[in-house]
Amino acid sequence: MRKIIFGVLAAMLSLAACGQKTEEAPKQTEPTEQSQDDDVQKKPAEAGEKGSISSNRFFEPFNENVDHIHGIGYAGNQNAVFFAAHDGLKVYDNGKWFKTKEENNDYMGFNATEKGFYSSGHPGPDSELPNPIGIKRSMDNGKTLEDVALEGEIDFHLMGVGYLNNTIFVLNPEKNSLMDANKYYVSEDEGKTWKEAKANGLNDEVIGVAMHPEDSAMIAAAGKKGIYLSRDKGENFELVTNNMQGTAVFFTKDSLWYGSYTGTPNLVKRSLTDNSEVEVPLPEMEQDAVLYFAQNPQNEKEMTFVSFKGIIYQTADAGETWNLLASEGKLQ
Repeated sequence: MRKIIFGVLAAMLSLAACGQKTEEAPKQTEPTEQSQDDDVQKKPAEAGEKGSISSNRFFEPFNENVDHIHGIGYAGNQNAVFFAAHDGLKVYDNGKWFKTKEENNDYMGFNATEKGFYSSGHPGPDSELPNPIGIKRSMDNGKTLEDVALEGEIDFHLMGVGYLNNTIFVLNPEKNSLMDANKYYVSEDEGKTWKEAKANGLNDEVIGVAMHPEDSAMIAAAGKKGIYLSRDKGENFELVTNNMQGTAVFFTKDSLWYGSYTGTPNLVKRSLTDNSEVEVPLPEMEQDAVLYFAQNPQNEKEMTFVSFKGIIYQTADAGETWNLLASEGKLQ
């Protein structure tokens, strides 16, 4: 097994604001042991706008670099894939890149859902949101940001939200009005109330978490020692991998997808019923691994991932071939 340098990643997750261009790439070392006004922003948003992003006036064509990515997903049950960056949302739709014209916020803890997305982070220069933004929800591609919890108090870097059930799982980095520091919490009512999750067995440097789209009891985490799975709302976690370092987690209804690093990068689909695993071929990557991964809910053969080095790949045939969308931030 080869070791990914997690110290830099842990530091990145604890920063109050985004300041890195790309994350630290895996390195081979010795084996280790295991614009809206305030009133509008606080009102519930309506159902997300459908159709092509190219026809949405909130977006404009984009041909610059896309870096500082802190989450991806197919938001609002659209075919377009969203990239949460430090300077707003970037979207890849039908072979073309777009960016938001307003609310170009530093999005952290980004999670796509059936009706839109949830995110934390910090306001951009064109936003009137308080800093930090707490947890926000949008159902119109980011044009309107509804307050969910802890506005002006906290920035969550580790946050998972169920695609259909909207259950939220977070690691709270510092004490706030609802939570104690360095503890995990779950909300099953879209942020209205929170319960501490004991997270027994999750004694690791965690860099990614995910919620099952339907089952609120099922949570996954990626850490230095591997991939963890909980089936009891985060009370207990089981290490489900051996001799590898976890790099990414993502749920579909029947499977847990995870990225790992064992000297080479891996992408694995694990059955949630019989624990069988299928490894998906990845493009050639040197001292790199999958950091963020998402599957298109409308087309399971389409998958997109971002690597530690900021390289973006997409497949339309379940991994048989991969299309390079961006290399270290530079669009292709």
